[in-house]
Amino acid sequence: MADQQEQQAPATNDERAQRRIRRQTLIDAGVNPYPIHSTVTARVPELVERYQELETGADTEDEYSIAGRVRAIRNQGKIAFIVLQDLDASIQLFCRKNVLGDEGWELLGLLDVGDFVGATGTILRTRRGELSLGPTKLELLTKSCRPLPEKFHGLSDKETRYRQRYVDMVMNPDVRETFVKRSQLVTAIRAFMASKGYLEVETPILQETLGGANAKPFITHFNVLHQECYLRIATELHLKRCIVGGLDRVFELGRVFRNEGMDQTHNPEFTSMEAYCAYSDLDGMKELSEELFQACAKAVGKDEHITYQGMDIDLSSPWRSATIIDLVSDYLGRTVSMDTPIDELRSILDEKGLEWGDDWGAGKLIFAIYDEFVEKTIVNPTFVCEYPVEVSPLSKRLDEDARLTDRFELVIAGHEYANAFSELNDPVDQEERFAAQVEAKAHGDEEAMEYDADFVRALEYGMPPTGGIGYGIDRMVMLFCDEPSIRDVLLFPHLRPEA
Repeated sequence: MADQQEQQAPATNDERAQRRIRRQTLIDAGVNPYPIHSTVTARVPELVERYQELETGADTEDEYSIAGRVRAIRNQGKIAFIVLQDLDASIQLFCRKNVLGDEGWELLGLLDVGDFVGATGTILRTRRGELSLGPTKLELLTKSCRPLPEKFHGLSDKETRYRQRYVDMVMNPDVRETFVKRSQLVTAIRAFMASKGYLEVETPILQETLGGANAKPFITHFNVLHQECYLRIATELHLKRCIVGGLDRVFELGRVFRNEGMDQTHNPEFTSMEAYCAYSDLDGMKELSEELFQACAKAVGKDEHITYQGMDIDLSSPWRSATIIDLVSDYLGRTVSMDTPIDELRSILDEKGLEWGDDWGAGKLIFAIYDEFVEKTIVNPTFVCEYPVEVSPLSKRLDEDARLTDRFELVIAGHEYANAFSELNDPVDQEERFAAQVEAKAHGDEEAMEYDADFVRALEYGMPPTGGIGYGIDRMVMLFCDEPSIRDVLLFPHLRPEA
């Protein structure tokens, strides 16, 4: 094999070309660089744990077959040292020519950092204290044709890291750990919801009517039915149909799609969990939220006091509740309300440099101030309550003021994590609000909902009093993994096409 490699060596320093030549050299010598079968009798983390007390210089007769990615190779004559990484641990292969034999030693000479190899041998600890496996057999499992980024400079460009997440996770163990924690959080969320008696259901991703939130949709075409469809922007309306049908506690955890901008906390494709509970209300959704977030903290090994981007956050109960109107009044240093004259509210927005529409009522004007200036000042968990009806087309009105709704958003560290309603179940009121949304769409509001006649029909059959909530799962992962950007918690975030 060595002679063939020498003959074919190109006059170039292209590492990829060199690796492809070594790949071909192996094939020409009858060695399959991508075999079907591999033998693994132990994982490296298990061995590291099992032999942590093994004394320096000690040998054992305990034989194992292990496999992993080569992270370093050091050759010293008739001895070679290979660092083999498996999962989140590594072990040294202490290779000796007289033990491996000529064939194994020749194979070792064709290995590159990044290759996957299998090794069979006994466990020992070298005189330098390194836990090792002394291979009697070495097998190439996958030939790597592209070199990993240089060890000391690593993979630092953000866009390259997002685009090549597979390399990012190899080079940055903390990145890999973030996605391990994401999986743990999702598992914990599902277990928590099941423990509370919620039934997980699946609703359509392709929808014929746009509804459940105010957002621009992705539009697609259903060829067989010659029908324009939307990728769902929310799971709400189908889940509430389940409540009508007698499934009293339901939730869905899955992808939703909104054809909008991208920033630190927004991605057009994201994961949400919506939950609906018959005979519940906002108080029930508050209790659910506090317990859920505390369960998530526990799932990733944290207590009720966490740190996010330098902010100390207290998740212990009870959490604060405050109305939008009170929060805006506190921010402005003057009292505003739904009775404040429209011209006065417009003047405040003008002073703050905010645009407003001629058709905006007091509620939407007040909400604009909150949304732009107040939300980002909130650190500890706060249920922001009593949203104006203009910005809450699916929530029940308050008995004491029909201009406001029985709704809250959960805000932590300046970001929204959940949105909850005492769900609207009056079909006539819902019909009127859908009509208002259609009117808004006719006047150019691309985010307005469409009229969902089937959902109105469902409400006419009767939906019990219901509490409902939607959580941003990606943002929850950001919070519990202390990540600044939503892209850092998405395995494969959407990017512009590569040049």
